[in-house]
Order: sequence, then structure tokens, then C-alpha cells
Amino acid sequence: MAHITIFVSGSIAAYKAVYLMRSLQKNGHHVKVAMTKAATKFVGTETFSSLLHEPVLTDLFDHNDGHIAHIEFADWTQLAIVAPASADIIAKMANGIADDAVTSTLLAVHAPTIVVPAMNSHMWEKSATQRNLRLLKSDGYLIMDPVDGQLAEGYAGKGRFPEPELIKEFVEGQLGNHGLLAGKKIVVTAGGTLEYLDPVRFIGNRSSGKMGVAVAQAALSMGAQVTLIAGTMSVAVPSNPHLQIISVKTTEEMLTKVNEQFTDCDALIMAAAIADFKPLHLADQKIKKHPGENEWTLKLETTPDILATMGAKKQSQLVVGFAAETQDLLNNAEHKLASKHADMIVANDVAKACSGFGTDTNQVTILQPGEKPQAWPLMSKAKVAQRLMKLVAQKLGK
Repeated sequence: MAHITIFVSGSIAAYKAVYLMRSLQKNGHHVKVAMTKAATKFVGTETFSSLLHEPVLTDLFDHNDGHIAHIEFADWTQLAIVAPASADIIAKMANGIADDAVTSTLLAVHAPTIVVPAMNSHMWEKSATQRNLRLLKSDGYLIMDPVDGQLAEGYAGKGRFPEPELIKEFVEGQLGNHGLLAGKKIVVTAGGTLEYLDPVRFIGNRSSGKMGVAVAQAALSMGAQVTLIAGTMSVAVPSNPHLQIISVKTTEEMLTKVNEQFTDCDALIMAAAIADFKPLHLADQKIKKHPGENEWTLKLETTPDILATMGAKKQSQLVVGFAAETQDLLNNAEHKLASKHADMIVANDVAKACSGFGTDTNQVTILQPGEKPQAWPLMSKAKVAQRLMKLVAQKLGK
């Protein structure tokens, strides 16, 4: 994970930098904070330092032990975030002014720098502000524009600080180029597939897509180019410049799209819950219920086995499958590992309330050929995904 320094300037939105800091910490990043004197009028340094467990940089002469604090901060930083960035600090950065701890550190930083402006809409629209932003862009700074919304002055306009979660997603997208999976293409399947009975009815399952989306997000945060092949989903799909989204409905459609993407991928993560059966005959008109008919016999046939197909086809690709079981978890997962020619199976008991469809947590066991099963503790699906993709990165030799 990255060394990130947040530079907080004088804006009413300074309190939101606390939430941004905590969000980045939860993603495993090591965070430091530097504040302008104006920023401390909105949020005290103690708020940040108590959560960081280390001092906040506010003064060029904070340390008297012979170390040059702002240079140490700059050398330590792998990614800088100026959030919120006031019109004042934007102007100073654009013109190379270094008159306090924050601007002096920023002038010494040689890491990628994200600037998140927050100010009154009139200040945002001023030609001087826009000129300074153009200068920063031409110097290689990354600008995340403010959003439209209610301002501190009581009226709506552009200049509002984006929500910390949006900033975190933007940050993770930028960090991706320097992650464990940089330069790798990862294909992830998510959600469920449907098999139609007639034009209005289908059979399927309750997969929400949460696990697959978590895997895609974890791969993105580690620098991969990700293709997400999404079936039916009840969760939002992330937006990221390194993410390609392909939507499908049926198992046949998913097989076609996986096959298209498989040739040049480095790893395939099959987190989707595939419908194993489909109707033998598809009615071209809605099947009607008739008086006196109390039963309906439905004949099914098996759908294509995507995991086995890719397992047999693989060359250098890593193939990871999921086994959602309700009984005899390890035996069923071990059989799947061998019969599908997979490199890894992520097995979970969906009969458990903590790891079934739609939950935010999962308790999985990792199976690999020739190795003892690894039972992981109950974790959030995001943490399972992060740990899984670190294991994938190891297997890919990164």
C-alpha cells in the first residue's frame, strides 16, 4: 500500500479531510497530514494526530532535532493529495510560492499530486483561478473538479468539495499504475446468469454480484487493467478508467464474452454464480396457466461449464473458480479444483448466514493443487478480495 500525504488548506470543507484520511487508512495506506494555519481554524491538529498516532506538520520549524521536516515529508510521500485545495493554495502552487510548511513541502514533492479544489462558485469561475488550474495541469498535477451543490454561503453552485468516498475511488485509480498487478489484465465475472423459459420468465439465482465487484475493485487498486463481465447484479458497478464492463444475461453469453477476453488476460477470476441448468425448450410465447392444470413439468439440460472450458484451454493464464456449496464443502471444492483444471478454488458455504448471497461478509477456504486448504477467517468481502488478489499477484510472479 502507498505512502499518502494529505495537504489540508483553509476551507470549510477541511473537516471532510478527516473522513478521507480514515477511508484511505482502512484501505491499508499509510497516511500523513500537513495543514496550513488557515486549515487549523476549521479543524484542530489534534483531530488528525489522534487518529494518525503521529504529529501533523503545520510549521517549517516544528522539529528541532536537526531534521528538515518538510523535506522528510516530501521524500516519504508516494502520492500527495491537496484536499481541500483553496483558491489561495492553488495560486501558490501554480506560481511556485513556498511560504509555509504546506507549500514548501509541496514544492519538494516529486510524487504524483492530486488537487481537489473547494471554494465559492464565484472564486471557482474567476479567470485567475482557471488560469492557475491550467498551469497546474500543464505541470502534471491531477485535478479532480469540485461538484455542484449547496455551498457554505447558503446557495447552490459549483465549488463544493466531492464526497470523500469519490475522492478515495479517484485516488485508488491513480495508485493503480504502481500496484502489485500493474501491467496485468484481470478478467472477473460477477453476478448471476439467467436462463429464459419464455419471453417473460426465467430461472436464476440470488447472486448480488458483491463478491465479484469487490474482486474487481481490489484488482484495480493493485494496478490491473480489469474487465468485469457482469451478469444480473443488485449492486452498483464501480467507475474507473482502468475498468471495462461487459454486461451479459445468459450463461451462453457469459461463455462467449469470457472466451473473447481470455486469450490475452493474465488471470480469470470466476466469481459469478452461473446457472447450471436451462430449459430444454424455450417457448416463443408466454406460457399460460390453464384451469385444471395444477402441475407443470419442466425439462432442463445443463449449461456450458465455463470454468472447465477455460481450465482446459488455459496456457499461461491463472484460472480461479468459486465454489458456493451448501454441504460437504471441502470434498465438493476439491473435486471442482481437479475436474475443472483450475489453479485455485475459493470455497464458501452459502448456507451460513455470514457468507451467503447478498451478505457483506464471507468466510472462505482457499484450495490449490498440491497444497493444504487455507481456511480464512470471517472477513468483509472487500478484505477477502484484497487478500485473494494479493495471492493472485504472488502466483503471477509479481
